[in-house]
Amino acid sequence: MKKIFLASLLCGVMMCSSNAMAVDSTGCGLGSMAWRGQQGRVPQILAATTNGIFGTQTFGITFGTSGCDPNGRITGGTQKMVLAFIENNMEQYAMDAARGGGETIDTLAGIMNVDSKTLAEKSQQNFAYIFPSQDADVVSVTLALFEVMKS
Repeated sequence: MKKIFLASLLCGVMMCSSNAMAVDSTGCGLGSMAWRGQQGRVPQILAATTNGIFGTQTFGITFGTSGCDPNGRITGGTQKMVLAFIENNMEQYAMDAARGGGETIDTLAGIMNVDSKTLAEKSQQNFAYIFPSQDADVVSVTLALFEVMKS
């Protein structure tokens, strides 16, 4: 009995510690927005607790608010990959977008599962919107790119 208890406890500790450092492990909702960008167990617990107590995650999913996808899709994978790619290749993407083609456009099209030619055309036509200033940050560039591709 003692061995089963210790094995269960060890498994529980291992699962908790492996998930505790996961990025965006609390999903969307007011709590996730309030503690966005902070790391560690305490902000994650506070975010999850806030989402749970006030029901903001369920409300956000239902109505597309608080960082939840309005179409009810489970998102994050593609968006995170695009954000990470642009973060590491923003200057090259800006040059390719201005030019209307290039390797970064082709790679982004593959990540986003869209036609490379369409992405190149929309990036070039909406360059000023995607890159509103020389010091545009990666998050606003990524969000603008997704908005452009939706339209």
